[in-house]
Amino acid sequence: MTNPFLSGGRNTSLCLIAAILIGSLIGGKSPDIGETAGACVDPLILGLVFLLFFELRLAPIARATRHLRFLSIAWVANFLLIPAIGWGVASLFLSGQPLLYTGLLIYFMAPCTDWFLGFTRLAGGDTALGSVLLPVNLISQLLLYPVYLALFAGAGAAVDLPGMVSSLWQWFVIPFALGLAGHLILRRILPAQGFDGVLKTVGFLIPCILAALVGCIFAANITTILGHASAFALILAAVFAFFIITWYLGEFLSRRFRLAQPERVLLTMTTAARNAPLMLGLTTAVMPDQPLIHAAIIIGMLVEFPHLTALSQLLLRKKSPASPHPPNAAAQPANP
Repeated sequence: MTNPFLSGGRNTSLCLIAAILIGSLIGGKSPDIGETAGACVDPLILGLVFLLFFELRLAPIARATRHLRFLSIAWVANFLLIPAIGWGVASLFLSGQPLLYTGLLIYFMAPCTDWFLGFTRLAGGDTALGSVLLPVNLISQLLLYPVYLALFAGAGAAVDLPGMVSSLWQWFVIPFALGLAGHLILRRILPAQGFDGVLKTVGFLIPCILAALVGCIFAANITTILGHASAFALILAAVFAFFIITWYLGEFLSRRFRLAQPERVLLTMTTAARNAPLMLGLTTAVMPDQPLIHAAIIIGMLVEFPHLTALSQLLLRKKSPASPHPPNAAAQPANP
């Protein structure tokens, strides 16, 4: 039987490829239509961000104190070690392309807050603990976004930090408040089955809106993007190198701290999966006229789903028959 997480990843990858092709054709054939598509980017960002925050479950954060050891290991890996690795990889491959370098760096620095749980479950990882990790990852990456750009990308791209803080408020704090409020209100007034149906609908809409956003970005900026097409092979090579390094990092930390197999799987997935949809929305909002930065994030996202699929199969093959079953029977992934 086809696993829904794998098929969902494949479908999202196919939707993004289709969006790139359709948007590029539209923008290349009719610049006027491409310009009109560009005007749709802002409302699509708002819709995407609202739905991402609506879907997020903050309740597990109350259990964070029970898992401080693992959460500390994952936080240091995701927000100290991996940004340094991402900076090194981006500098090695794209130091001469400052805009693509910045986009790749943004893609590297933010851990996933949704679909990685599906792959974690597939590989026998601890999704209950993963649900505690979600809000920690989200809050940390939003707070650290301007810090990372100031540290790593400030010299390579024009980064207006005061303007970025203002944009974060307008484009993310307000949608976050609205999404959370909508989640809490509907959860209170709807029966459990009805609210689960709402969450499933939101989960379906997110990749659709993401694909529409990608299509509009390419339609509005295809000429600029094609002018740097030769650099995209370097982006793919950099992303591949990044994934290899993060795999070995996860293996080293798992052995060093003697993590149980379910925790090891979770650490491997959270250090591999990146939060490309949110980073794309955030970056498009705070740096709206930089299509090369946006394109680098999108290319990284295309590689991610096949990589996570391969990782889940590798972890299953490496799993010992005597390994304990993960305590995830009652936990549901945040974005199945």
